[in-house]
Amino acid sequence: MLDRCISSLAQTTYRDHSVCIVDNLSGEAAANEKLKRRFSGLRILQMSYNAGFAGGCNAAFLLSSADYVVFMNDDALVEPDWLDPLVEAAEADRKIAALQPKILSLQQHLQGQSVFDYAGAAGGLIDRLGYPYCYGRTLYRTEPDRGQYDHVSRIFWASGVAMFVRRSVIVELGGFDEDFFMHMEEIDLSWRLLLSGYRIVSVPASVVYHEGGASLAKNSPEKTYLNHRNNLVMLLKNRSMPNLFWIIPLRLVLEGVAVVYYLFAGGSGSTGKAIGVLRAIVDTVMMLPKILGKRKNVQEKRQLTDSGLFKGAPLSVLSTRISVPWKEK
Repeated sequence: MLDRCISSLAQTTYRDHSVCIVDNLSGEAAANEKLKRRFSGLRILQMSYNAGFAGGCNAAFLLSSADYVVFMNDDALVEPDWLDPLVEAAEADRKIAALQPKILSLQQHLQGQSVFDYAGAAGGLIDRLGYPYCYGRTLYRTEPDRGQYDHVSRIFWASGVAMFVRRSVIVELGGFDEDFFMHMEEIDLSWRLLLSGYRIVSVPASVVYHEGGASLAKNSPEKTYLNHRNNLVMLLKNRSMPNLFWIIPLRLVLEGVAVVYYLFAGGSGSTGKAIGVLRAIVDTVMMLPKILGKRKNVQEKRQLTDSGLFKGAPLSVLSTRISVPWKEK
């Protein structure tokens, strides 16, 4: 899978770039040497422990001196010209701190179909309760790509499948929260970027394909645990205090509903998922002193109110489609 990803990146037409692999203590030293022999200039950062996606990405970008960094999953493939539109958009507006390409399903692509991938689709959104969704993706359904989102849009979060960022801003905000380990760390970082006055946009002229589920399978109880825990932590860090007074009680009720649903849904891993949600609640409570310390830092940098982020219907999100001079259609 990694060989496939690097082979794809080697076809990138934008010349001024380099690739760094983060090895989170995989034990695959022989495979790393093979890759270095095949691809000249490839860098491999060997971690002494498994730092997860968040910690691994932080370690790599802190060693970089580039103006821009792309955090990318190893189960992704790119179109040769994928990088050019992202650089062009970032260079046009310094208030843009993160960008996302159009992310399509690799499996569907190999079958000759164009369907949005679940992990990011055409750009990430979020509702008032903290539940993420996307242009081109609702809770369980993804749409065929018919060009319906082929315009630059302001979005709430950029997917970690291929998250293009302005390095100086990410350094300023301290990078990913490493306590997230994996899942939703990019939404938390995106939220902090927005609160600090920066913008996030989707750039559909850039296309990336994603296989999905390569790190943790869809039915994994650990995936359920991380998604529920990290979502609650993200809310506690980034939402304004008056809103938390009504959101957190409601979310705890909904977490309980999720436990009941998993217990009665049956199927593979359903009991494990229910336990995962309960673990998520308990661990969030145990982490509360640390979360509140991080919350203080986030709120001190806040330049945008919650009312500036969330507009419209009760569970809608600020995420406006915009036309910009460099990609107007």
